[in-house]
Amino acid sequence: MTRRQAGFIYTDTFQNYNFGEQHPFNQKRVELTYELLKDMKAISDEQIITPRIATDSEIALVHDPKYIDAVKRASRNELKEEETIEFGIGTEDTPAFQDMHLAASQLVGGTLSAVDHVLNGNYNTVVNLGGGLHHGFSRKASGFCIYNDAAIAIQYIRKHYDYKVLYVDTDAHHGDGVQWIFYDDPNVCTLSIHETGRYLFPGTGNINERGHNDGYGTSFNVPVDAFTEDESFLDAYQKTLFNVAEHFIPDIIVTQNGADAHVFDPLSHLACTMNIYEEIPKLAQSVADTYCQGKWIALGGGGYDIWRVVPRAWSQLWAVASQGEPFKGEIPTSWLERFQPDSPVTLPTTWHDKEDIYKPIPRKEEITEKNSILVQKLLQPIIHDRNYMM
Repeated sequence: MTRRQAGFIYTDTFQNYNFGEQHPFNQKRVELTYELLKDMKAISDEQIITPRIATDSEIALVHDPKYIDAVKRASRNELKEEETIEFGIGTEDTPAFQDMHLAASQLVGGTLSAVDHVLNGNYNTVVNLGGGLHHGFSRKASGFCIYNDAAIAIQYIRKHYDYKVLYVDTDAHHGDGVQWIFYDDPNVCTLSIHETGRYLFPGTGNINERGHNDGYGTSFNVPVDAFTEDESFLDAYQKTLFNVAEHFIPDIIVTQNGADAHVFDPLSHLACTMNIYEEIPKLAQSVADTYCQGKWIALGGGGYDIWRVVPRAWSQLWAVASQGEPFKGEIPTSWLERFQPDSPVTLPTTWHDKEDIYKPIPRKEEITEKNSILVQKLLQPIIHDRNYMM
């Protein structure tokens, strides 16, 4: 394996971003991933970057000051009841909790730390698994996301480095917050592959969402059908990613690496396995190397089977970012023995899933064809432009 210059954002206090024991968003998954990487001897102390706390002015690159103030007041249990709907805080999805402003600011600071370390030349790639909160809007929390660290980081890149940014989102849920924030911006291209919104939150991410005004043609969505499997998902992702990258020619790539497209995930309806989590980062790395001189910010995101899926998926992201290849073989016994007593499910012992982890999908051929036609329609305008220029 070729060791790459990669950094890893981590602190135990990522656990402070906590909506409660019964909430599906659980930052325990970041700790589980970190411990798995340590047991693999795949990460060194020199690669660990302690995140800073984002300033209010940095958060205000995206978020309305009135919203930031509302988050602060919610942190002290001072938010008025009628403000819950206005700001999306205190809902079932995004409950308020003590010191939530500080906890959310640290996740943002982690992603901004990643940006600075990459663009100052310290690393090719920096991974922040605590980030990737892509549903946050300028003045409203949504879908477990208080501050949209990905969008803030992109604005930060635009302001301080003037780079063209390609944002790629492979979460099962549409990356709506990032898309809408940059919908008019021709220097930020967003690509999201996700389960169709007909069945899943947030209900957006249609193929006809292509951008607005000067940003028209820089928004791309691949809403694959429910029960999409590995081959169809990867075929759609690879074709779209490479064509969009060639069309946009980015200076840096920012990826959101939700791990909720897996068949075990309780909050989506896709039928993918660990196979996609080996290939997704390899394809992103290829784009970064081809167009961006290796500059790649890799974030976390969704992922709600925190025991069987997320630690393996995110460890594979780090493996590719740091070594160029995913892990193979067996999970370390030390990790299994340490965490199995706490896990409500039997932990997998290998990096790969068994072939029979789900029943055959009756509509496989129909789903595959439907996804293929979708990709052709999505890419038709940029392929037409490319042929016209030739």
